[in-house]
Amino acid sequence: MQCPYSGATASAEPIVIDPMVGDLDGETSRLVTAGPVARVELLGVPAWSVTHHEVARELLTDTRLVKDMNAWRLWTEGIVTYEWPLITMIDAGRSMFTVDGAEHRRLRAKVAQALTPRRLESIRADVETFTRQLLDDVEAAGRDNSIVDLKTCFAQPLPMQVVSFLLHVPRDKQPWLAESYKKFFSMITPHDERIALLAELDTWYMEFIAERKAAPGEDVLSDLILADAGGRPLDDEEILGNLKALIAAGHETTINLVLSATRGLLTHPEQLELVLDGKVSWETVIEEALRQDPPSTHLLMRFATEDIQIGDVTVPKGDGVVMSYRAICRDPRQHGDNAEEFDITRQAPIRHMAFGHGPHICPGAALSRLEASIALPALFERFPDLRLAVAPEELRNLPVMTQNDLESFPVFLRN
Repeated sequence: MQCPYSGATASAEPIVIDPMVGDLDGETSRLVTAGPVARVELLGVPAWSVTHHEVARELLTDTRLVKDMNAWRLWTEGIVTYEWPLITMIDAGRSMFTVDGAEHRRLRAKVAQALTPRRLESIRADVETFTRQLLDDVEAAGRDNSIVDLKTCFAQPLPMQVVSFLLHVPRDKQPWLAESYKKFFSMITPHDERIALLAELDTWYMEFIAERKAAPGEDVLSDLILADAGGRPLDDEEILGNLKALIAAGHETTINLVLSATRGLLTHPEQLELVLDGKVSWETVIEEALRQDPPSTHLLMRFATEDIQIGDVTVPKGDGVVMSYRAICRDPRQHGDNAEEFDITRQAPIRHMAFGHGPHICPGAALSRLEASIALPALFERFPDLRLAVAPEELRNLPVMTQNDLESFPVFLRN
Protein backbone atom coordinates (compact mmCIF):
# COMPACT_ATOMS: atom_id res chain seq x y z
CA MET A 1 0.00 0.00 0.00
CA GLN A 2 1.26 3.45 -0.90
CA CYS A 3 0.74 5.67 2.11
CA PRO A 4 0.89 9.49 1.80
CA TYR A 5 2.27 9.73 5.35
CA SER A 6 5.75 8.36 4.88
CA GLY A 7 6.76 9.48 8.37
CA ALA A 8 4.01 7.56 10.17
CA THR A 9 5.24 5.91 13.34
CA ALA A 10 3.45 3.93 16.04
CA SER A 11 2.86 5.69 19.34
CA ALA A 12 4.93 4.41 22.27
CA GLU A 13 1.91 3.56 24.43
CA PRO A 14 -1.52 2.48 23.23
CA ILE A 15 -4.40 4.90 23.61
CA VAL A 16 -6.93 3.31 25.95
CA ILE A 17 -10.41 3.84 24.48
CA ASP A 18 -12.62 4.95 27.36
CA PRO A 19 -15.72 2.72 27.65
CA MET A 20 -17.47 5.45 29.67
CA VAL A 21 -16.82 8.05 26.93
CA GLY A 22 -15.89 10.69 29.49
CA ASP A 23 -13.95 12.95 27.09
CA LEU A 24 -14.81 12.10 23.49
CA ASP A 25 -13.33 15.28 22.02
CA GLY A 26 -10.06 14.80 23.89
CA GLU A 27 -9.83 11.14 22.89
CA THR A 28 -10.53 12.00 19.26
CA SER A 29 -7.82 14.67 19.28
CA ARG A 30 -5.28 12.21 20.72
CA LEU A 31 -6.13 9.67 18.05
CA VAL A 32 -5.74 12.19 15.23
CA THR A 33 -2.37 13.30 16.64
CA ALA A 34 -1.16 9.71 17.05
CA GLY A 35 -2.30 8.70 13.55
CA PRO A 36 -2.57 7.88 10.76
CA VAL A 37 -2.60 4.46 12.43
CA ALA A 38 -2.51 4.43 16.22
CA ARG A 39 -2.11 1.64 18.73
CA VAL A 40 -5.22 1.38 20.90
CA GLU A 41 -6.63 -0.80 23.65
CA LEU A 42 -10.29 -1.82 23.68
CA LEU A 43 -11.32 -3.20 27.07
CA GLY A 44 -7.92 -4.82 27.47
CA VAL A 45 -7.60 -6.02 23.86
CA PRO A 46 -4.90 -4.43 21.63
CA ALA A 47 -5.73 -3.25 18.13
CA TRP A 48 -4.85 -0.62 15.55
CA SER A 49 -6.98 2.47 14.97
CA VAL A 50 -7.07 4.19 11.58
CA THR A 51 -7.46 7.91 12.22
CA HIS A 52 -6.56 9.82 9.03
CA HIS A 53 -8.72 10.33 5.94
CA GLU A 54 -6.40 9.31 3.09
CA VAL A 55 -5.12 6.20 4.86
CA ALA A 56 -8.70 5.20 5.65
CA ARG A 57 -9.62 5.54 1.96
CA GLU A 58 -6.76 3.20 1.08
CA LEU A 59 -7.44 0.63 3.79
CA LEU A 60 -11.21 0.49 3.29
CA THR A 61 -10.59 -0.88 -0.22
CA ASP A 62 -7.57 -3.03 0.70
CA THR A 63 -8.45 -6.71 0.25
CA ARG A 64 -5.80 -7.66 2.81
CA LEU A 65 -8.17 -6.41 5.52
CA VAL A 66 -11.11 -8.77 5.98
CA LYS A 67 -14.15 -9.19 8.22
CA ASP A 68 -13.52 -12.90 8.87
CA MET A 69 -12.76 -13.41 12.57
CA ASN A 70 -10.75 -16.51 11.72
CA ALA A 71 -8.06 -14.15 10.42
CA TRP A 72 -7.73 -12.62 13.92
CA ARG A 73 -4.79 -14.09 15.80
CA LEU A 74 -6.17 -13.19 19.24
CA TRP A 75 -9.35 -15.09 18.39
CA THR A 76 -7.81 -18.20 16.86
CA GLU A 77 -5.32 -18.48 19.75
CA GLY A 78 -8.10 -18.22 22.29
CA ILE A 79 -6.85 -14.98 23.84
CA VAL A 80 -10.11 -13.25 22.97
CA THR A 81 -13.20 -15.32 23.77
CA TYR A 82 -16.94 -14.85 24.03
CA GLU A 83 -16.30 -13.39 27.49
CA TRP A 84 -14.96 -10.18 25.93
CA PRO A 85 -17.80 -7.62 26.13
CA LEU A 86 -17.28 -6.30 22.58
CA ILE A 87 -17.31 -9.69 20.88
CA THR A 88 -21.03 -9.47 20.06
CA MET A 89 -20.34 -6.35 17.99
CA ILE A 90 -17.91 -8.31 15.81
CA ASP A 91 -19.46 -11.78 15.73
CA ALA A 92 -22.91 -10.50 14.72
CA GLY A 93 -24.08 -13.36 12.53
CA ARG A 94 -23.86 -13.75 8.79
CA SER A 95 -24.85 -10.61 6.91
CA MET A 96 -23.49 -8.17 4.37
CA PHE A 97 -21.64 -6.48 7.26
CA THR A 98 -19.63 -9.57 8.25
CA VAL A 99 -18.44 -11.06 4.94
CA ASP A 100 -16.28 -9.87 2.04
CA GLY A 101 -15.81 -10.41 -1.67
CA ALA A 102 -18.38 -12.23 -3.77
CA GLU A 103 -20.51 -13.20 -0.76
CA HIS A 104 -20.62 -9.60 0.41
CA ARG A 105 -21.69 -8.47 -3.06
CA ARG A 106 -24.41 -11.11 -3.13
CA LEU A 107 -25.83 -10.17 0.28
CA ARG A 108 -25.53 -6.43 -0.34
CA ALA A 109 -27.37 -6.81 -3.66
CA LYS A 110 -30.37 -8.13 -1.73
CA VAL A 111 -30.46 -5.05 0.47
CA ALA A 112 -29.92 -2.71 -2.48
CA GLN A 113 -32.83 -4.41 -4.22
CA ALA A 114 -35.00 -3.69 -1.17
CA LEU A 115 -33.82 -0.12 -0.46
CA THR A 116 -34.06 1.41 -3.92
CA PRO A 117 -34.14 5.21 -4.41
CA ARG A 118 -37.72 4.81 -5.64
CA ARG A 119 -38.68 2.98 -2.43
CA LEU A 120 -37.11 5.68 -0.27
CA GLU A 121 -38.74 8.50 -2.21
CA SER A 122 -42.09 6.74 -1.91
CA ILE A 123 -41.99 7.07 1.88
CA ARG A 124 -41.18 10.80 1.94
CA ALA A 125 -44.79 11.77 2.75
CA ASP A 126 -44.89 9.18 5.54
CA VAL A 127 -41.68 10.54 7.07
CA GLU A 128 -43.18 14.03 6.92
CA THR A 129 -46.28 12.74 8.72
CA PHE A 130 -44.26 11.02 11.43
CA THR A 131 -42.23 14.21 11.85
CA ARG A 132 -45.31 16.42 12.29
CA GLN A 133 -46.86 14.04 14.78
CA LEU A 134 -43.71 13.87 16.87
CA LEU A 135 -43.29 17.64 16.81
CA ASP A 136 -46.83 17.87 18.17
CA ASP A 137 -45.65 15.67 21.04
CA VAL A 138 -42.61 17.89 21.52
CA GLU A 139 -44.84 20.96 21.68
CA ALA A 140 -47.12 19.33 24.22
CA ALA A 141 -44.14 18.34 26.37
CA GLY A 142 -42.81 21.90 26.30
CA ARG A 143 -45.93 23.71 27.42
CA ASP A 144 -45.40 26.24 30.22
CA ASN A 145 -41.79 26.45 28.98
CA SER A 146 -40.89 23.08 30.46
CA ILE A 147 -37.56 21.51 29.54
CA VAL A 148 -37.97 18.93 26.76
CA ASP A 149 -35.59 16.06 26.04
CA LEU A 150 -35.40 16.34 22.27
CA LYS A 151 -33.76 12.94 22.01
CA THR A 152 -36.53 11.07 23.80
CA CYS A 153 -39.40 12.99 22.21
CA PHE A 154 -38.15 13.40 18.65
CA ALA A 155 -34.70 12.26 17.49
CA GLN A 156 -35.02 8.73 18.85
CA PRO A 157 -38.61 7.75 17.96
CA LEU A 158 -38.54 9.21 14.43
CA PRO A 159 -35.96 6.85 12.85
CA MET A 160 -37.38 3.86 14.72
CA GLN A 161 -40.83 4.66 13.30
CA VAL A 162 -39.38 5.03 9.80
CA VAL A 163 -37.35 1.81 9.76
CA SER A 164 -40.27 -0.03 11.38
CA PHE A 165 -42.59 1.36 8.70
CA LEU A 166 -40.26 0.05 5.99
CA LEU A 167 -40.13 -3.39 7.62
CA HIS A 168 -43.72 -3.45 8.95
CA VAL A 169 -42.55 -3.88 12.54
CA PRO A 170 -45.61 -3.66 14.85
CA ARG A 171 -45.87 -0.33 16.68
CA ASP A 172 -46.08 -2.01 20.09
CA LYS A 173 -42.65 -3.60 19.50
CA GLN A 174 -40.85 -0.38 18.61
CA PRO A 175 -40.16 0.92 22.16
CA TRP A 176 -38.94 -2.55 23.17
CA LEU A 177 -36.56 -2.69 20.21
CA ALA A 178 -35.20 0.80 20.92
CA GLU A 179 -34.62 -0.02 24.59
CA SER A 180 -33.08 -3.39 23.73
CA TYR A 181 -30.49 -1.84 21.43
CA LYS A 182 -29.75 0.87 23.98
CA LYS A 183 -28.91 -1.86 26.51
CA PHE A 184 -27.00 -3.90 23.93
CA PHE A 185 -24.61 -1.09 23.04
CA SER A 186 -24.14 0.19 26.60
CA MET A 187 -20.88 -0.71 28.29
CA ILE A 188 -22.59 -0.78 31.70
CA THR A 189 -24.87 -3.67 30.68
CA PRO A 190 -23.45 -6.86 32.26
CA HIS A 191 -22.10 -9.17 29.58
CA ASP A 192 -24.34 -12.09 30.54
CA GLU A 193 -27.37 -9.79 30.23
CA ARG A 194 -26.18 -8.67 26.79
CA ILE A 195 -25.92 -12.30 25.65
CA ALA A 196 -29.40 -13.06 27.00
CA LEU A 197 -30.77 -9.93 25.34
CA LEU A 198 -29.35 -11.01 21.98
CA ALA A 199 -30.96 -14.42 22.36
CA GLU A 200 -34.31 -12.78 23.13
CA LEU A 201 -33.99 -10.50 20.11
CA ASP A 202 -33.04 -13.39 17.83
CA THR A 203 -36.04 -15.39 18.99
CA TRP A 204 -38.40 -12.53 18.19
CA TYR A 205 -36.70 -11.80 14.87
CA MET A 206 -36.98 -15.41 13.73
CA GLU A 207 -40.69 -15.46 14.63
CA PHE A 208 -41.11 -12.18 12.75
CA ILE A 209 -39.30 -13.61 9.69
CA ALA A 210 -41.39 -16.80 9.78
CA GLU A 211 -44.62 -14.77 9.84
CA ARG A 212 -43.51 -12.71 6.86
CA LYS A 213 -42.37 -15.79 4.94
CA ALA A 214 -45.85 -17.24 5.38
CA ALA A 215 -47.50 -14.02 4.18
CA PRO A 216 -45.13 -11.68 2.29
CA GLY A 217 -46.23 -8.09 1.81
CA GLU A 218 -45.12 -4.76 0.40
CA ASP A 219 -42.21 -4.16 2.77
CA VAL A 220 -38.44 -4.35 2.95
CA LEU A 221 -38.36 -7.61 4.92
CA SER A 222 -40.53 -9.32 2.31
CA ASP A 223 -38.20 -7.97 -0.36
CA LEU A 224 -35.19 -9.45 1.47
CA ILE A 225 -36.94 -12.81 1.66
CA LEU A 226 -37.96 -12.79 -2.00
CA ALA A 227 -34.97 -10.96 -3.53
CA ASP A 228 -33.49 -12.74 -6.54
CA ALA A 229 -30.46 -10.53 -7.18
CA GLY A 230 -27.04 -12.18 -6.91
CA GLY A 231 -28.04 -15.78 -7.58
CA ARG A 232 -29.51 -17.82 -4.73
CA PRO A 233 -31.93 -16.30 -2.21
CA LEU A 234 -30.98 -15.49 1.36
CA ASP A 235 -31.15 -18.29 3.91
CA ASP A 236 -32.65 -17.70 7.37
CA GLU A 237 -29.32 -16.81 8.98
CA GLU A 238 -28.61 -14.23 6.29
CA ILE A 239 -32.10 -12.74 6.51
CA LEU A 240 -31.70 -12.54 10.30
CA GLY A 241 -28.27 -10.90 10.09
CA ASN A 242 -29.36 -8.29 7.56
CA LEU A 243 -32.61 -7.57 9.41
CA LYS A 244 -30.81 -7.00 12.72
CA ALA A 245 -28.26 -4.75 11.07
CA LEU A 246 -30.91 -2.73 9.26
CA ILE A 247 -32.90 -2.04 12.41
CA ALA A 248 -29.86 -1.29 14.60
CA ALA A 249 -28.05 0.93 12.10
CA GLY A 250 -31.27 2.22 10.57
CA HIS A 251 -32.32 4.06 13.70
CA GLU A 252 -29.10 4.70 15.66
CA THR A 253 -27.43 6.60 12.80
CA THR A 254 -30.26 9.09 12.34
CA ILE A 255 -30.70 9.75 16.06
CA ASN A 256 -27.12 10.90 16.23
CA LEU A 257 -27.27 12.85 12.97
CA VAL A 258 -30.34 14.88 13.99
CA LEU A 259 -28.89 15.70 17.41
CA SER A 260 -25.42 16.53 16.06
CA ALA A 261 -26.86 18.93 13.48
CA THR A 262 -29.15 20.53 16.06
CA ARG A 263 -26.31 20.97 18.55
CA GLY A 264 -24.11 22.48 15.84
CA LEU A 265 -26.72 25.05 14.88
CA LEU A 266 -27.80 25.94 18.42
CA THR A 267 -24.20 26.52 19.50
CA HIS A 268 -23.48 28.61 16.38
CA PRO A 269 -26.45 30.99 16.06
CA GLU A 270 -24.78 32.95 13.29
CA GLN A 271 -24.68 29.77 11.20
CA LEU A 272 -28.29 28.96 12.06
CA GLU A 273 -29.23 32.41 10.77
CA LEU A 274 -27.52 31.66 7.45
CA VAL A 275 -29.60 28.50 7.10
CA LEU A 276 -32.91 30.10 8.08
CA ASP A 277 -32.20 32.95 5.63
CA GLY A 278 -31.65 30.42 2.84
CA LYS A 279 -27.99 31.34 2.36
CA VAL A 280 -26.77 27.85 3.29
CA SER A 281 -28.69 24.68 2.44
CA TRP A 282 -29.93 22.04 4.85
CA GLU A 283 -27.94 19.54 2.77
CA THR A 284 -24.76 21.41 3.75
CA VAL A 285 -25.82 21.36 7.42
CA ILE A 286 -26.35 17.60 7.26
CA GLU A 287 -22.99 16.91 5.61
CA GLU A 288 -21.11 19.13 8.07
CA ALA A 289 -22.85 17.50 11.02
CA LEU A 290 -21.95 14.06 9.66
CA ARG A 291 -18.35 15.17 9.23
CA GLN A 292 -17.78 17.08 12.45
CA ASP A 293 -19.72 14.83 14.82
CA PRO A 294 -20.38 11.55 12.97
CA PRO A 295 -22.77 8.85 14.21
CA SER A 296 -20.03 6.20 14.50
CA THR A 297 -16.94 6.68 16.63
CA HIS A 298 -15.14 3.33 16.26
CA LEU A 299 -16.24 0.63 13.81
CA LEU A 300 -15.20 -2.86 14.91
CA MET A 301 -13.27 -4.61 13.26
CA ARG A 302 -11.24 -5.78 10.28
CA PHE A 303 -8.28 -8.20 10.36
CA ALA A 304 -4.99 -8.17 8.47
CA THR A 305 -4.36 -11.28 6.35
CA GLU A 306 -0.73 -10.25 5.83
CA ASP A 307 1.65 -7.60 7.10
CA ILE A 308 0.51 -4.14 5.94
CA GLN A 309 3.09 -1.37 5.81
CA ILE A 310 1.85 2.19 6.48
CA GLY A 311 4.78 4.58 6.55
CA ASP A 312 7.07 3.37 9.33
CA VAL A 313 4.27 1.34 10.90
CA THR A 314 3.69 -2.33 10.19
CA VAL A 315 0.26 -3.72 11.03
CA PRO A 316 1.16 -7.39 11.51
CA LYS A 317 -0.74 -10.26 9.95
CA GLY A 318 -3.53 -11.37 12.29
CA ASP A 319 -3.97 -8.02 14.06
CA GLY A 320 -7.31 -6.24 14.39
CA VAL A 321 -7.91 -2.86 12.77
CA VAL A 322 -10.57 -0.36 13.90
CA MET A 323 -11.89 2.45 11.73
CA SER A 324 -12.15 5.44 14.08
CA TYR A 325 -14.56 7.49 12.01
CA ARG A 326 -14.77 10.43 14.38
CA ALA A 327 -11.02 10.93 14.15
CA ILE A 328 -11.03 10.30 10.40
CA CYS A 329 -13.72 12.96 9.93
CA ARG A 330 -11.69 15.48 11.96
CA ASP A 331 -8.41 14.99 10.10
CA PRO A 332 -7.02 18.52 9.53
CA ARG A 333 -5.12 17.32 6.44
CA GLN A 334 -8.49 16.75 4.78
CA HIS A 335 -10.70 19.36 6.44
CA GLY A 336 -8.38 22.19 7.44
CA ASP A 337 -7.01 23.54 10.69
CA ASN A 338 -10.53 24.04 12.09
CA ALA A 339 -11.51 20.40 11.46
CA GLU A 340 -12.71 20.04 15.06
CA GLU A 341 -15.22 22.88 14.63
CA PHE A 342 -18.75 22.83 13.23
CA ASP A 343 -18.60 25.19 10.25
CA ILE A 344 -21.21 25.10 7.49
CA THR A 345 -19.31 27.82 5.63
CA ARG A 346 -16.25 25.64 5.01
CA GLN A 347 -15.30 25.07 1.42
CA ALA A 348 -17.80 22.82 -0.39
CA PRO A 349 -18.21 20.04 -1.16
CA ILE A 350 -17.64 18.57 2.29
CA ARG A 351 -16.03 15.21 1.51
CA HIS A 352 -16.13 12.94 4.53
CA MET A 353 -16.36 9.26 5.42
CA ALA A 354 -19.02 9.29 8.12
CA PHE A 355 -20.83 6.46 6.31
CA GLY A 356 -17.65 4.61 5.39
CA HIS A 357 -16.03 4.07 2.02
CA GLY A 358 -15.52 1.24 -0.44
CA PRO A 359 -17.48 -2.02 -0.64
CA HIS A 360 -18.85 -1.76 2.91
CA ILE A 361 -20.11 1.82 2.68
CA CYS A 362 -23.34 2.13 4.66
CA PRO A 363 -26.32 1.05 2.51
CA GLY A 364 -28.69 3.10 4.67
CA ALA A 365 -26.93 6.42 4.13
CA ALA A 366 -29.59 7.71 1.76
CA LEU A 367 -32.36 6.83 4.22
CA SER A 368 -30.61 8.67 7.06
CA ARG A 369 -30.06 11.73 4.89
CA LEU A 370 -33.71 11.67 3.78
CA GLU A 371 -34.95 11.61 7.38
CA ALA A 372 -32.62 14.40 8.47
CA SER A 373 -33.54 16.54 5.45
CA ILE A 374 -37.18 16.39 6.58
CA ALA A 375 -36.73 16.44 10.36
CA LEU A 376 -34.31 19.36 10.72
CA PRO A 377 -36.12 22.07 8.73
CA ALA A 378 -39.43 21.00 10.26
CA LEU A 379 -37.96 21.24 13.77
CA PHE A 380 -36.60 24.76 13.30
CA GLU A 381 -39.67 25.95 11.41
CA ARG A 382 -41.89 24.83 14.29
CA PHE A 383 -39.56 26.13 17.00
CA PRO A 384 -37.48 29.04 15.63
CA ASP A 385 -36.48 30.04 19.18
CA LEU A 386 -35.28 26.56 20.13
CA ARG A 387 -32.36 26.70 22.57
CA LEU A 388 -30.33 24.40 24.76
CA ALA A 389 -31.47 24.13 28.36
CA VAL A 390 -27.92 23.36 29.56
CA ALA A 391 -24.46 24.59 28.67
CA PRO A 392 -23.11 22.70 25.62
CA GLU A 393 -20.32 21.15 27.70
CA GLU A 394 -22.94 19.60 29.98
CA LEU A 395 -24.24 17.34 27.20
CA ARG A 396 -22.95 13.86 28.01
CA ASN A 397 -22.40 10.75 25.95
CA LEU A 398 -23.80 7.42 26.98
CA PRO A 399 -21.17 4.75 27.76
CA VAL A 400 -21.15 3.43 24.19
CA MET A 401 -17.80 2.77 22.52
CA THR A 402 -18.98 2.39 18.95
CA GLN A 403 -21.62 5.13 18.52
CA ASN A 404 -21.67 8.82 19.25
CA ASP A 405 -24.74 8.53 21.46
CA LEU A 406 -25.85 11.41 23.67
CA GLU A 407 -27.51 10.63 26.98
CA SER A 408 -30.13 13.35 26.47
CA PHE A 409 -30.67 16.65 24.69
CA PRO A 410 -32.55 19.07 26.98
CA VAL A 411 -34.00 22.15 25.26
CA PHE A 412 -36.39 25.03 25.74
CA LEU A 413 -38.77 25.49 22.82
CA ARG A 414 -39.17 29.23 23.32
CA ASN A 415 -37.33 32.20 24.79
